[in-house]
Amino acid sequence: MSDIDRVLRSNLKLKHLQLIVALDEFRHLGRSAEFLSLTQPAVSKSLAEIERLFGLELFVRSTRGTEPTAYGQKVARFARSVLADFDRTREDISAVASGGAGRIRVGAMVVATPGLLMEAVGRLKQEAPRTAVLVEEGDLSRLLPRLRVGELDFIVGRLEPGYASPDLETEALYTEAMSVVVASDHALARLRKPGWADLAAQPWVVPPPWASSRIKLNQMFYKHGLEPPADIVETASFLVTLSFLRQHRRVAFVAHEVARYLEGEQLARTLALPVPIELPPVGLIMLRGGLRTPAADKLLGTLRASARRGAKARRRPAR
Repeated sequence: MSDIDRVLRSNLKLKHLQLIVALDEFRHLGRSAEFLSLTQPAVSKSLAEIERLFGLELFVRSTRGTEPTAYGQKVARFARSVLADFDRTREDISAVASGGAGRIRVGAMVVATPGLLMEAVGRLKQEAPRTAVLVEEGDLSRLLPRLRVGELDFIVGRLEPGYASPDLETEALYTEAMSVVVASDHALARLRKPGWADLAAQPWVVPPPWASSRIKLNQMFYKHGLEPPADIVETASFLVTLSFLRQHRRVAFVAHEVARYLEGEQLARTLALPVPIELPPVGLIMLRGGLRTPAADKLLGTLRASARRGAKARRRPAR
């Protein structure tokens, strides 16, 4: 076994991991000491001890603070992952001891939130009401780093091909089309058959530039000989999209299930405008070989069942 193996398996203590994460977070000995309720000399002594164990310099000290070296960045990522697994296991044991059923941390993209995720969490809570479910909304650029350090159990959203990686497992659940929506009293809502030319000069709230749905939206305008809208707000947030849709009368480009939800709540009107584009499926993203609790596995099963029910409903002919 190499020295690094020996350090990681035997010599590194929980307090060492907490110190590494604090130093990486605050980049300052004094602020890290304050956060950990230690003296600054004690922090300096512990850091020297950790670096002696590794035989590597993990942080560079200067008058401006501390900066992680390339080795320090790797060790800090490892420390975050171990601490996240530790917290998750501690919470699950505590929940079982108190009669609960555990805690689940889910990363959610807007495309899956109003329909799939809400239905699945609702069914899970009917069966296990004391299971705690933390839902963190965002795009993959924000959620994937948290998944990789163990702060999320899994992500549900669109399986963007640009984010595929050997350390990730993906599972497609269903395909989801896009719709164009406006506020119910918007002038476009009164048009029986609006066209893309009617939309080109409108102010929009759109997905971020990296999203496949955004790329396809631009292509739709080009296909009709038009320039994509110039007056845009870019966001992956449901609340920001809704706020600009309602308060600033912007046209929004959202997943079909999101549009259905907004119409059901009388928050928006879906335009009678075909959007014939193909997008990556909606599904699950998990860390390959990552720790999953029984509670997380149960929600995964509920999500799969909800997706199957939704697919059957979409195939059912309208009456």
